[in-house]
Amino acid sequence: MDELAIADRRSLRRKLSFWRWAAAAILVGVGLVLYAFSDWGEVTGRARQHVARVAVSGLIQDNRELVERLERIADNESVKALIVTISSPGGTTYGGEVIYKAIRKVAAKKPVVSDVRTLAASAGYMIALAGDHIVAGETSITGSIGVIFQYPQVRDLMDKLGVSLESIKSRPLKAEPSPFHPPSDEARAMIQAMIDDSYGWFVDLVAERRKIPRPDALVLADGRIFTGRQALKDRLVDTLGGDDEIRAFLASRNVPRALPVVDWEAARGTLPFGLGGAVSEWIKALGYDAFPAMKGLEKIGGEKLFLDGLVSVWQVDGQ
Repeated sequence: MDELAIADRRSLRRKLSFWRWAAAAILVGVGLVLYAFSDWGEVTGRARQHVARVAVSGLIQDNRELVERLERIADNESVKALIVTISSPGGTTYGGEVIYKAIRKVAAKKPVVSDVRTLAASAGYMIALAGDHIVAGETSITGSIGVIFQYPQVRDLMDKLGVSLESIKSRPLKAEPSPFHPPSDEARAMIQAMIDDSYGWFVDLVAERRKIPRPDALVLADGRIFTGRQALKDRLVDTLGGDDEIRAFLASRNVPRALPVVDWEAARGTLPFGLGGAVSEWIKALGYDAFPAMKGLEKIGGEKLFLDGLVSVWQVDGQ
């Protein structure tokens, strides 16, 4: 065999080796992506009997993913009970309503405990009401039962800038209230009626779930917040404590203490083994440096600026 044939054979072997390694790398990459964006990593923990736990934290909005997760928990026969841990100042009344109803569907099939952590106020307390039993810390903050509607007024700023806005409407209450002029008496009455209706629904929920006469519930629903100790005294929670008290209640509902608690978390949005960071750097290398900034703006906008609808949220004045 001449030297040229030997060189050609060696070149062919090198090419074959390269493509074999490339194919293996692609298969591994595909496998990692499928793993990252599926629940497969948690299947083994969820297959055996256990107590499921979900966390409701931050600003509450219409969370379809959480509702679907609660539906899976309700239908999973391996789940013998549910713990809902709540650390939230509240959010939209509709967001709280949807999550409340999803938890009640779980409670129709298995025991549910609401675990009030540092803060579970307004729509956060609304969600806590869905549990069969509410456990809070002695210094937890809860309550703030009420509804609020806020919008900015920019009329003075526009006047200073020399900018005006004219509108022609089909009826006087269309697009009211507006940030471009003070509300009319009719617009104010319309918004107040809407707030009163949602507030009445919230108060009825408190009275029904906590077995409190409605007049007493109205007294507690003046927007004030309570510590866990105060909430216990006013029958807004059932027990002060933590994990031991949660387990004691579940044991009273025939849920063995030995069952493990498994966190049912939202599907992961990043790749394992640091691949998410590598992909991010690759995107930046292509010149898309604005992506991180856009993500930050989306988070700020979604959580702070664009809360659609009526809001049931507690916050420190001025923030």
